[in-house]
Amino acid sequence: MSHWLPASPCTPSTCAGHLGPARHPVPAAALLLAGCALTLTGALCAPLALPLLGRSRRERLIRCWAYGVVRAFGVRVRVLGPPVVRGGPSLAQGDLSAARGGASLVQGGLSAARGGASLVQGGAQGLLVVANHVSWLDIPLVAAVCPGRMLAKSDIRHWPLLGPLAALGGTLFVERERLRALPDTVRAVASALRDGARVVVFPEGSTWCGRGPGGRFRPAAFQAAIDAGAAVQPLRIRYRGGPPRNLAPAGAAAFVGDDPLTASLWRVVTSAGLTAEIRVLPQIPAGSLPGRRALARLAQSTVASDSANRPAESVHH
Repeated sequence: MSHWLPASPCTPSTCAGHLGPARHPVPAAALLLAGCALTLTGALCAPLALPLLGRSRRERLIRCWAYGVVRAFGVRVRVLGPPVVRGGPSLAQGDLSAARGGASLVQGGLSAARGGASLVQGGAQGLLVVANHVSWLDIPLVAAVCPGRMLAKSDIRHWPLLGPLAALGGTLFVERERLRALPDTVRAVASALRDGARVVVFPEGSTWCGRGPGGRFRPAAFQAAIDAGAAVQPLRIRYRGGPPRNLAPAGAAAFVGDDPLTASLWRVVTSAGLTAEIRVLPQIPAGSLPGRRALARLAQSTVASDSANRPAESVHH
């Protein structure tokens, strides 16, 4: 592994334990089969069904399928925050000014959701969607809120089930160990954004267990947003165990270090009471900051801000 690659200190032995109730192996095995079957069904049917549908119906189908995948693995889903449209809720001007001046970020408030919807609604303009990265569950979880083209490490192309699905979904793969390939990746992301696509990026570059502040947001993908004149949509992902009001992070969902995918799958389905929580945060408008590093810092501060975790205006299960 190259020394410049993002690395997380989290390991399966120290971060991926489950302190809550355990699920019996028989229903756990049933959930594992159901989740894998639904994932495989999507991978096989997507190239046949999706081209026949219009954009709105296609995205509705993807959202329903992705939500179903997370639920099939025995994980509840909570989507928090208002709907976001082009020109919709964004960071307060004071927050942007503070970010330009290097001051600490004060999180702007979320406006109330109208109609109870909790889905990111895209328009013709491209949107760079960024989130913290905890688990392989992040991929269907984000797709359940705002389907888009994922930017993922090339290793994922060879994962069972998820790899073929990612490729069929238009995933943009990046060869992380080849620094010289990075400019081509930035150009590919910028081109997709100019074409009006949503591109989903986990800019930490590695998974973190969710118990600490997480990793630094790498600036490369934000350069693509600047080049394309696209807004940035931050999302906050958390996994919790036990009752819905339990605020403790759930280690069972963490997919960190050298954890095998099969071990992580089994840990998730045998851990009862897991809830995946995703919060839609205010957009960062296109052109609001002069450089990719400032934009990356602002997005990271927005996602990490404790004030983003106050009671939700809208909650969907």
